[in-house]
Amino acid sequence: MVGVVTDTDERLRRPATLRSLSLGEMKVTYLPDGVVPLAPRGWLPETSDAVWADHPEYLDESGYLVASIGGLLVQAGDRAMLIDAGFGPGSLPPEPGDPRGTVQGGALLDGLAAVGCPPERIEAVAFTHLHVDHIGWAPRGVFPEADHLVAEPEWSGRSHIVAHGTTEEMLAALAPRVRTVRDGEEIFPGVRVLFTPGHTVGHTGYVISSGGQRLVAFGDALHSPIQVDHPQWRAASDHDAGLSGASRRRVVAELERPDTIGYGVHFADVVFGRVRRDGDGPGWRPLP
Repeated sequence: MVGVVTDTDERLRRPATLRSLSLGEMKVTYLPDGVVPLAPRGWLPETSDAVWADHPEYLDESGYLVASIGGLLVQAGDRAMLIDAGFGPGSLPPEPGDPRGTVQGGALLDGLAAVGCPPERIEAVAFTHLHVDHIGWAPRGVFPEADHLVAEPEWSGRSHIVAHGTTEEMLAALAPRVRTVRDGEEIFPGVRVLFTPGHTVGHTGYVISSGGQRLVAFGDALHSPIQVDHPQWRAASDHDAGLSGASRRRVVAELERPDTIGYGVHFADVVFGRVRRDGDGPGWRPLP
């Protein structure tokens, strides 16, 4: 009903908080690290003023999309891995004309402490891609026991990343611990690689399966829940618009499969959800 603000509307306009869910015998936890505001027309350039006038629920009081920044802790018994490592402590102002606002981070280690998982217990950090808001804490050496897992095309094409805030020094710090991975490879019990190129040359998702359930961590294949209904809408920072569109469609198709949960690292405070096509509301249905 027009004029009624729902709990979901409120969550769409605020950064994500720490959230956990059970997946069969596994536990997954979103660990917030920070936030970045995104100008909606600038970040999703195929949209229009009319789109956002029709969907004000996605915009905060300043008219921005709220993009959370964080990582996904995956625990199986006494074993733990991390998918993405946030931005790290500090901030990064936008360049002139940049559709993103200031990136702010620094909370991820507090989240690990809150769930009783010290960084030393992380045996692997798997990156969806090498942008600075996904590798954040890793170049600082805070995960001393962890292999750093990167899709082979992403690592071999890492020169493309430097133009997006990641520095040569960060990549050099990662290099000694990097292990490249293949599409479909199991990297942790129940966790497999899903290549989704386009946002970067080797952008990668991860599929976590346990107890007849699946969770698809799709990284920056999608930046906002509204793209679930409009996978043709690219992000301004996509490296290859054609490939990124194909990957978004593939991801949405995966999310429509039975017993599947999606995890969108940048999806405001609705990072966990399902995709439903019943004609009643948007396709992204956040978990309570």
